[in-house]
Amino acid sequence: MRVALGLQYNGEAFCGWQTQPQMPNVQDTLESALQQFTRYPIATVCAGRTDTGVHATHQVVDFLSPVDRPLASWVRGVNTFLPSTVSVRWARVVPEDFSARFSATERTYEYWLLNDPVRDPLTEGKVGWVFRPCDEVKMQQAADLLLGEHDFSSFRASECQAKSPVRIMHEITVRRRGRFIAIRLRANAFLHHMVRNIVGSLVYVGTGRENLDWFEKVFRACDRRLAAPTFAAGGLYLVGVRYPEAFNLPQYSPCQWDFPA
Repeated sequence: MRVALGLQYNGEAFCGWQTQPQMPNVQDTLESALQQFTRYPIATVCAGRTDTGVHATHQVVDFLSPVDRPLASWVRGVNTFLPSTVSVRWARVVPEDFSARFSATERTYEYWLLNDPVRDPLTEGKVGWVFRPCDEVKMQQAADLLLGEHDFSSFRASECQAKSPVRIMHEITVRRRGRFIAIRLRANAFLHHMVRNIVGSLVYVGTGRENLDWFEKVFRACDRRLAAPTFAAGGLYLVGVRYPEAFNLPQYSPCQWDFPA
């Protein structure tokens, strides 16, 4: 049987999702727990590989299970063997041809910024920080330019291995909630560091360091060297993965602060 799990994790504890020798990562942590629970080695596939320090409220994984267990047992049982930094939130039996990665039609990320003159120790590693006043309205105006199908090479990491830089951006919403600015991005898929690179350039516009014309020129140039530096990993969350309705899977799990209406 093939099983899909919904995961949440604190990215501060890991060097990203993907397995790597002698480095703490989410994949090895989860697969170890699954092996302890089932007594069999299990290989997992995820919806989106998150980087070092990046969090998830709605990561989706799938695997072939050699044992049959009640859905509630997959949640409680696997969590017994997971550290406090990772938890299974839900479990579903899915068809044999399901893939957490290739069956997904959209991913949603949220980036949370603390916009305050003084850094906040209680949110360290959980949000990005901008100490200069930041205009979220100007950020939204720049973000609107990214909607639709485009070449996102200007916001693509040099080490990105994607075959094409073209992606379809369905939504970018910028909202303020008190001292925080929340940015939600929803696309068919994302390039390596794409969200953090977009956020860096939006912050340049929001703080007045650059204007809307600069942002548009950077975007149209398809040249990563022209854009702002990659923003900090700690404010980034994978919060949603959409699949065809036939799979009947949850699609979105809000951040701890929730996204403002």
